[in-house]
Amino acid sequence: MANTFIPLATVTVGAGGLSTITFTAIPQTFTDLQIKLSSRTTLSTSVASSVFFTFNSSTVNFGNITFFGNGTSVSSFSESRNAGSQNSGGSTTGIFANINMLICGYATANNKAYYVNASVENNATEAYIYGNNSTWSDGTAISSITLTPNAGNFAEFSTATLYGISKS
Repeated sequence: MANTFIPLATVTVGAGGLSTITFTAIPQTFTDLQIKLSSRTTLSTSVASSVFFTFNSSTVNFGNITFFGNGTSVSSFSESRNAGSQNSGGSTTGIFANINMLICGYATANNKAYYVNASVENNATEAYIYGNNSTWSDGTAISSITLTPNAGNFAEFSTATLYGISKS
């Protein structure tokens, strides 16, 4: 059967920015979840800024490996709860990073696997891609997800949408 993506909530950041984007009261009726985030940070430097997340406000029991490529080299590192990077306020105006997160079996009492891919480019010479394969070792169903930039706020027009995925 084909998967069905149902939009559950969308947050679009207004003037002045937003320090976090939070999805709460997530219904437990889907198989998986997906978050699509198009974002920039208000950080004024030209350095890209990471986006971090929590499930149910938890910052523990996350394990991961992140792969990073910049067009010249590839590396890997482990940074718990990292969803990739986003453009900063010092990058080309109007360019937003794209982050996709797939969370499998979010409503079960088992550990949760999730995958994140992100791309950041500056409409110039910079381009980055991230892939993050991870698990959250917790037997609690995910009922809330919070996204937070590691510096600055989410900039105006950043948008995040949470989708429920069902198999019917």
